[in-house]
Amino acid sequence: MSAPRTDVSATGGHHELRSTTRVVGVVFLLVGVLGFVPGVTTQYDAMAAAGHHSGAMLLGVFQVSVLHNVVHLLYGVVGLAMSRTRPAARVYLVGGGLVYAVLWVYGLLVDQDSAANLVPLNSADNRLHLVLAVGMVGLGLVVGKRRPPRDVRAAS
Repeated sequence: MSAPRTDVSATGGHHELRSTTRVVGVVFLLVGVLGFVPGVTTQYDAMAAAGHHSGAMLLGVFQVSVLHNVVHLLYGVVGLAMSRTRPAARVYLVGGGLVYAVLWVYGLLVDQDSAANLVPLNSADNRLHLVLAVGMVGLGLVVGKRRPPRDVRAAS
């Protein structure tokens, strides 16, 4: 007779969710750092502290400022910190995704040339924020969910 089977999906899901959150956090850190790298960020000398008048473009596409880059760095640090536990990791992904959904709506409503455009946001940023919102919420809701244990006898 074989040893009783443990539910590896619970521990595997725990690790998978935490790892996914860690990867998301590292990506945000990387984006935040790259926002300060001349060459990766074009028109680097036109970067403003905040606001729509910043002329710096990450990868030549996404309008960035010092504030925008710092927000990415903070998002990354928070992601790494929250990846330590399963519940916090899920909150980071779902909650962070919802924050990006709000930011996407804000980007659609705010005039890109107004003083209210503090981050700053352009059309490419808006599209990316929608993708991040859907992706992060989706990951938070799907990754690491417990699966019913397989019946070992049925597989034999």
